Amino acid sequence: MKLSIIIPVFNEKDSLKPLQESIRKTLVLLDLDWEVIFVDDGSRDQSLTVLRQLAEHDREHIRVISFRRNFGQTAAIAAGIDHSEGDTIVLLDADLQNDPADIPNLIAKLEEGYDLVSGWRKDRRDNVYTRNLPSTIANWIISTTTGVRLHDYGCTLKAYRRDALEGFRLYGEMHRFIPVFAHSIGSKITEIPVRHHARKFGRTNYGLERTLKVILDLFTVLFLLNYASKPVRLFGGTGLFLMMTSSLILVTLLIRRIFFMVSVLGSPFFQLSIMFFILGFQSVLLGMIAELLARTYYESQRKTAYTIRESIGFGKDDSLD
Repeated sequence: MKLSIIIPVFNEKDSLKPLQESIRKTLVLLDLDWEVIFVDDGSRDQSLTVLRQLAEHDREHIRVISFRRNFGQTAAIAAGIDHSEGDTIVLLDADLQNDPADIPNLIAKLEEGYDLVSGWRKDRRDNVYTRNLPSTIANWIISTTTGVRLHDYGCTLKAYRRDALEGFRLYGEMHRFIPVFAHSIGSKITEIPVRHHARKFGRTNYGLERTLKVILDLFTVLFLLNYASKPVRLFGGTGLFLMMTSSLILVTLLIRRIFFMVSVLGSPFFQLSIMFFILGFQSVLLGMIAELLARTYYESQRKTAYTIRESIGFGKDDSLD
């Protein structure tokens, strides 16, 4: 088995050398081949210089990717995954708050048959009001709405089998939703407590606005999971609801006109019903257009509507990609 550790880096020059030393001390005790991929996400300090020194000192294990500018943590993780070679992939923060000593525990849990093992910072060493409380709220919302119940979506320290990361692409700020996407293709997911340390160097790049971004991203995730392959169910269903509401309003206005001699055209509900009908009809048409786009997307990329965990008796391999 080959292990790939992917570490996004943004202005963490003081943390990189002790982090790499800690990783080396942990991994030399394991009987496996390993690589560490640092992805410099447009750092403005001397992080890239330090990374070059680390790569020069350990050409066997250290890989460095340097972005032209800051593209964000999700892009850095995606680049690391794309350029990694390991059967097992571990994501790790560069700020020394995650502990590399937990990596063997994550790998051991994978070997029990899981596809994704998520770290849970049970004893989190961050500010209670600006980091811990908003994170707790966001984790509860994500777990409740997606059905994938984890205590700590924001913990970068996670271990994956490579095939658990296939079938979807990362963009925007979607890295924290990897367990949700992995669950959607049938991956087995679990969670274990991991150590968490207070930040030693620099300052955090996240604040309260991150919670708002998570909530907004959640809408996108729910749409992609539930309606990406059948968008007409969302748009068409909304359209039919609006058209039915319009019809009920018109029937009510007609009854009022017949039995109580109340003017139909003089009621503001008449304009409301017409608007609902038009919006509903447009929503149905939009759903049909979205359906055509979805079919074009899947067929042009030859995407299947299923994922295969294992195949037996086909004469070549016991697994299919």
